[in-house]
Amino acid sequence: MAKFDTEREGQIKFYETFIPRVDPDLDLDEILADDNDGVINGNLLEFKLIVTDLNAVLFQCIKYLSARRLKGKPVPASVVIVSLEESVAYVYCSKDYLEQIETVYNGPSSKNNSGFTAGKYADRLDYSDQLAAERLVKTLKTDNYTKTHIDENCIVGWAEEYYRLRPDARKEHFIGDSTGKHKVTGEIRQPKVFARYLIPYTGQTNVKFDYLMDCLNDFLQKKDLGAFFTPEPYAERARELLEEAISRVPSGNDYVIIDRCAGTGNLERGLSEDVLSHCIVSTKEYYEYKVLQELIGSKVRHIIPPIEAEDTFDAGNVRGADALTREYVENPIIRNYVDDPSCTIILFENPPFAETTSMEHQKRGEGKKSSSGWKASWVVEQMRKAAKEDPSISGTSTNDMGNVFIWSAFEYYLRQPTDSYVVFSPVKYWKAQGLVKKRFIDGFAGDRFHFHARKHSCVLVALWSNEDATVDSFTVDGFDIIKGKLGPAVPLDFRRIDSLYSSRYYDKRKMEDDIDGGILLQKTGDEATTQKKRLKPRWNKNILGYMVVDGFGFDNPDLHSILVSAGIFNGNGFYLRRDNYLQKLPMFAASRYISYDGSWTERGRIMKSADGADRFLKDVTAGKLDQWLLRTLLFTCMEYQNHMRSFKGSDGRAYRNELCLDTTNRSTVASAALEGLQCGERENELLTAWTRVLEEAKETTLYDRSLTYGLYQIGEELNTWREPSNGKKGRIYDYPSLNGSIRALKELNKKYYLEEIVPKLFEYEFLK
Repeated sequence: MAKFDTEREGQIKFYETFIPRVDPDLDLDEILADDNDGVINGNLLEFKLIVTDLNAVLFQCIKYLSARRLKGKPVPASVVIVSLEESVAYVYCSKDYLEQIETVYNGPSSKNNSGFTAGKYADRLDYSDQLAAERLVKTLKTDNYTKTHIDENCIVGWAEEYYRLRPDARKEHFIGDSTGKHKVTGEIRQPKVFARYLIPYTGQTNVKFDYLMDCLNDFLQKKDLGAFFTPEPYAERARELLEEAISRVPSGNDYVIIDRCAGTGNLERGLSEDVLSHCIVSTKEYYEYKVLQELIGSKVRHIIPPIEAEDTFDAGNVRGADALTREYVENPIIRNYVDDPSCTIILFENPPFAETTSMEHQKRGEGKKSSSGWKASWVVEQMRKAAKEDPSISGTSTNDMGNVFIWSAFEYYLRQPTDSYVVFSPVKYWKAQGLVKKRFIDGFAGDRFHFHARKHSCVLVALWSNEDATVDSFTVDGFDIIKGKLGPAVPLDFRRIDSLYSSRYYDKRKMEDDIDGGILLQKTGDEATTQKKRLKPRWNKNILGYMVVDGFGFDNPDLHSILVSAGIFNGNGFYLRRDNYLQKLPMFAASRYISYDGSWTERGRIMKSADGADRFLKDVTAGKLDQWLLRTLLFTCMEYQNHMRSFKGSDGRAYRNELCLDTTNRSTVASAALEGLQCGERENELLTAWTRVLEEAKETTLYDRSLTYGLYQIGEELNTWREPSNGKKGRIYDYPSLNGSIRALKELNKKYYLEEIVPKLFEYEFLK
């Protein structure tokens, strides 16, 4: 009997033995890529030192197969359970457990598996015997799969895999059906790409997937359309706001409720038949339009277009239903009501959220491609013209499709004081971009993550009256969704922003002794070489570095909170100088807020502002903030996002990190200033942790005594690591103690920041 110290040791030995016979080109990383013990061809493998309960182990494997199906990955036809020390492999056919595989499981696959009853295994192979070993090799060479059904649990996974394999495919190629004027039999009904993996879906229409329709688009279509899905608990609450809006309709008036981006109509489906009879709905995407027609088409007053014609299908969209076109704005059905003074207009919408400046676009290199769609629309052009004429409207607001819907709602549809708008959106349109200057009546907030978004962030659902007003702040209840229901109410205040950091705090001086020339850096603090340079480099002995803290939001905080030792190649910041750097550091500290408190109630609600600049500068001058500014300096020195490095530039100059506490080669600007800090327990704890990091850094092979190190440079240059040789993900650090000390310092600094720095950032409205 074989003996192994660990299951992992036996697993690696097994692969080393069998892979050369099965396929020497197999990559261990690919075999182990799916959080299980491995997949080889059409075989899922599971290893135990000794199998003591085949039933439980098989159930664990069934959970693995279920997880693969949900991700849009094929289900191997065979399950091979290996008892390593007995050299025995049990082979099961996964098709015998299709019902269990098509069940969704929660929790770790390795837990709570007792009590399952398995059928007889298909084969038992004692691979210490040559004939049995040969049969096992033959099994591992087979590349067969069990076909599974498409349902609402797995269709998104299969859609993502389909678009990955067919980048040029569109939604119709995946879910197309034979109903309507545009008849296309999609992949789910007649599998071709997935012919070996899927049982054809037999549903006549796509109503089964109505709540997931926004997730089934290819990437560019998702970004061009935005997301239409609204979680039912939030939709139900929004209908209460709609009731308030209806109560404002003057006696004797007719009213219509317009939803220009209804998707499959989940906002409207909970409305009474009477209220539905006042609704005008439309959606841009063709397959959503078909579901919308089927579900509520007969109940609403109008659907745009009213019926499907031969030319309704337009490259996956609905001709005449694009709310950003002039054709839609002038649609005679809608204009008939908008132009009627005895009709009250209510808009009730969850506008699509699409932003072509997002990191997701940039990573895919598709921002410009997508922007040639909706960003070239007639309504966007009109909004740009309006922004040029009204300086209170942010010019960048046209980058977000949701903003365009909101602006156009007030521009083209709402005319009377009793008209209303119930709208779902991140609050920046009101808070920082100046798009709505109307009376706020009521509202609530929710977590955008529940809208099929990737991140947790705050969405405001507001009821606006079409009455001009200056609203500086309001408070609403915020609700998470817990187990399908609204959680406890959390009061959330929203406050408008008037000024950005760049308008009040940026140091825009150019001094007489500044020298043009020098180097420019990347955001990592390394010298920029191939990047297109938009900033003219500058050098002066009083320049400490360069700070970028642009924008008001926190969508990509690490790109908008940069501190480096010289100018950065793309600019957007200012040179940090010795004579006033302390009063500039709160901007850097504030820009780290969402990285340390990224809860849904904060992201999208809290933003950066310079509205407290007068009070702040007055109190700085009076010396009231001396100790807090030093505490902010201490935080900055310990903050990993401080990317200042010490190095020799290509211009021959030595660039030294002066905002760190490495005094090996003499004091730094920071260490000299912090001699005036009144240290308490928390400060001493941080300083002790820093000393430990520096001492351990000096023991590393790559340590250069001539340099002055900050935490970031230690972490990036001295805390070296390698990838595991066994194919597992992760890092093996060459200096585990140093790595642990860095992590401990990060945690201490985070706590220090939240408790000692953040309160005054709010007090002086750096955060608002």
